[in-house]
Amino acid sequence: MFTGIVEELGEVTAVERLGDASRFRLRGRLVTEGAKHGDSIAVNGVCLTVVDTADGEFTADVMAETLNRSSLGALGPGSRVNLERPMAVGDRLGGHIVQGHVDGTGTILERTPSENWEIIKISLPAELSRYVVEKGSITVDGVSLTVVDAGPDHFTVSLIPTTLALTTLGIKEPGDPVNLEVDVIAKYVERMLGDRSREAAQ
Repeated sequence: MFTGIVEELGEVTAVERLGDASRFRLRGRLVTEGAKHGDSIAVNGVCLTVVDTADGEFTADVMAETLNRSSLGALGPGSRVNLERPMAVGDRLGGHIVQGHVDGTGTILERTPSENWEIIKISLPAELSRYVVEKGSITVDGVSLTVVDAGPDHFTVSLIPTTLALTTLGIKEPGDPVNLEVDVIAKYVERMLGDRSREAAQ
C-alpha cells in the first residue's frame, strides 16, 4: 500500500520491449536504498515489482495489462517518473490509501498558473466519474491530490509549489497522459450498496 506522497523524481534509463511485456530500468537512488528482489515500488502510481537493483537503479517487468491500462507504455529513456516506496506499518498516512492499481488514464487539458499555485484540468473517463467528488481524493501519476471541481468528464486539482517542483506534474503539458487511481473506499461502498439493493429486491 502507498500513500501518494512522492519520495523521488526518478528517470527511465532503458526500456526493453518483450512482445506482450516490457522490462524497465529506472534510476532512483532514494527508493533503491535497501530495495531487493520482490519488493514493490510505485512508478507514476503503478505498483511494480523489483527484479534487481544496482548503482541506484532498479529493473521491473511490466505486463501487457498494465501497459494497456496505464501510461507506462508511452515512457522511454529519459522520461521522468514519480517514485514511492510502500508504506511501512506504523508510518504516517500523509496522503490517502493508494493501492498502486491504476483504474485508467486521463489527459491534461489545461494549466492555469497563479502566483503561489497552479490549477490543472484533467479529462476523466466516463466509467470513473462516479467515484470522483469535490474535495475527495484522487491519485494522479502516483500523487495524492484533493479534487477542486468534479465534472462529468473532467476534474481539476490545485498544485502547491512543492508538488510542482518535486513531481512530474510540474513538467507535464496539455495533451500529456496521466495515470488515475480513484479512492478505493468509494469502490467498496458502491459494491456493498449494490449488493444490499439486490438483496432488498429479492
